[in-house]
Amino acid sequence: MKRLLIPLLLVSAPLMADSSMPDAAYANVQLSDPAQEKAAKALMESIRCLVCQGQSIADSDAEMAGDMRSLIRKRIAAGEKPVAIRAWLVERYGSYISYSPPFSGASASIWMVPLVLLILGGWLARNRFRKRG
Repeated sequence: MKRLLIPLLLVSAPLMADSSMPDAAYANVQLSDPAQEKAAKALMESIRCLVCQGQSIADSDAEMAGDMRSLIRKRIAAGEKPVAIRAWLVERYGSYISYSPPFSGASASIWMVPLVLLILGGWLARNRFRKRG
């Protein structure tokens, strides 16, 4: 019996990971003002889900993404500008949360590596074609 208990607990652990709490108030409810909802949606599509990491919080079903959608909608409904909300999120979670991180020393490699690879590819192609001709 004891031998079965540990594997059973390990298999059932993912089932216990999801909260039984209800969704946040504005997680899946649109704002009544279309202009505010449009601003909220645009911001949500540009913020990375910290759980999924490959999706925006607008597309994610993760509980944390729902909480962040609700927070954004509440702040926009209260009159806060999307730029200020983004700045607060970046300050709290770091620039990784944004799909377009600002250029800085830490993000320089993200911005420079594609450029370096493009230049390297062009140089290799030029040398390759030059040898054939």
